[in-house]
Amino acid sequence: MRAIDLFAGAGGFSTGARMAGIDVAWAANHWPEAVAIHSRNHPGAEHACQDLHQARWMDVPAHDLLLASPCCQGHSRARGKSNGNPQHDASRSTAWAVVSAAEYHRPAMAIIENVPEFLQWSLYPAWRMAMEALGYCLSPHVIDAADHGVPQHRERMFIVMTRSRHPLVLDLPRREHVPATEIVDFSAGRWSQIERPGRATATLSRIAVGRQRHGARFLTAYYGNERGGRSLDRPIGTITTRDRWAIVDGDRMRMLSAHECRAAMGFPTDYILPDQHRLAVHMLGNAVCPPVARDVINAIREAA
Repeated sequence: MRAIDLFAGAGGFSTGARMAGIDVAWAANHWPEAVAIHSRNHPGAEHACQDLHQARWMDVPAHDLLLASPCCQGHSRARGKSNGNPQHDASRSTAWAVVSAAEYHRPAMAIIENVPEFLQWSLYPAWRMAMEALGYCLSPHVIDAADHGVPQHRERMFIVMTRSRHPLVLDLPRREHVPATEIVDFSAGRWSQIERPGRATATLSRIAVGRQRHGARFLTAYYGNERGGRSLDRPIGTITTRDRWAIVDGDRMRMLSAHECRAAMGFPTDYILPDQHRLAVHMLGNAVCPPVARDVINAIREAA
């Protein structure tokens, strides 16, 4: 079975497909740095760096499975239009490239990954009808990566589309949760003293609450709803595109390293990342968790 990967980013969908024994023949993204990283990790695939609205689908290899992660920022509660970011109107339109690709190639299956709010997009009914007009049955599944052995709570929506008489409802495995202790290396990283000049009062307040709840070692978030810290004995919260999580260990603290973020996303330990920390975290925060993609693909095979 062959697949293509639209909006491939760092390569989480492609990596999950490879874990499931799928050959990824072609991958595309508009961001040159992401295409470069994907190429290093998936050298056997053809690569295109382009706006997929302008893609020449006749130049894309034939495939059985279309994987796509259209831009999610315009749909997310944190960054979408409802939160005062109308510039993301254009990002929502990236989903139409999936329709264009499917119209030309008509693969047997497609999987679309996005935030759950994608289903509330005002144009989702029209988008769904376009895919149905091409002969696809759609079956949305909201999946938490932690249920698939990823040491991170990360809810994402996967729409399974098949050229079948009825939508596929997947019987997905539920794997044991992996705690954050599995990804944190207390002997590595650049630590700093918590009590130091210039430390923000809000940070000190969060740490004080975290100590009361979790003891000397815990995670604290620099933004989001984890104001009281998070136990290391449970999966970490969502990895985002900028540094979010700090590790507190007694009187010292540091941000998660890119390698720890990679482990939190479920990528293999030898997966190549950009040398620059900021770029690596940005790509990882945008990525699909490979073990989730693997389990979804395997479940489709079993159900088909």
